[in-house]
Amino acid sequence: MSGVYARRIGVVVASAALAATSGLLTAPTAQAAMPTPVAASTARTYLSQLTVKAEGSSSGYSRDLFPHWITQSGACDTREVVLKRDGTNVTQNSSCTAVSGSWYSEYDGATWTAASDLDIDHMVPLAEAWRSGASSWTTAQRQSFANDLTRPQLIAVTDNVNQSKGDQDPAEWLPSRTAYRCTYARAWVHVKHYYNLAVDSAEKSALQSVLNGC
Repeated sequence: MSGVYARRIGVVVASAALAATSGLLTAPTAQAAMPTPVAASTARTYLSQLTVKAEGSSSGYSRDLFPHWITQSGACDTREVVLKRDGTNVTQNSSCTAVSGSWYSEYDGATWTAASDLDIDHMVPLAEAWRSGASSWTTAQRQSFANDLTRPQLIAVTDNVNQSKGDQDPAEWLPSRTAYRCTYARAWVHVKHYYNLAVDSAEKSALQSVLNGC
């Protein structure tokens, strides 16, 4: 009996594995997005662990100290990878440039069909990172931060919305689309925690306020 039972279990497990694999192959393609940030409860814990101190100086800062966009594969740089990931039905030419597609900007709820209408936002802006601890990093570390596709650090959004955000932290700027603010705060804390960047007191209070409502 034990041998028969074991064989039955093996068949069930194998069938389940096959079904799971088939599901992966046949499931409809969902619109991709930036990596999912940690849950609000985890973000609240992470926030409590961040160093709180007055924001540092911008002295010496330059975007050139955070090399981007770097080549990710073939002719594709980080910007093109994010445009492909965040869009729907994106077509790229031989140079990896997005020539058609549709993009929904999470920050303001706008939809665009021209890649030129989109910026790739650094969730934690480069200048903000500089003032929060990145000024002491190596260029290689700053390059990794500026091109991070693994953490929720890069997202395609309406260009002028990204420009209005500039290098402001959540005490100074939040997405106008309130439904996205929880995700935004979770992502911000996720990135700052991973890179061991500090927060100032106003920034921490703003993040706590958003996360407490998640």
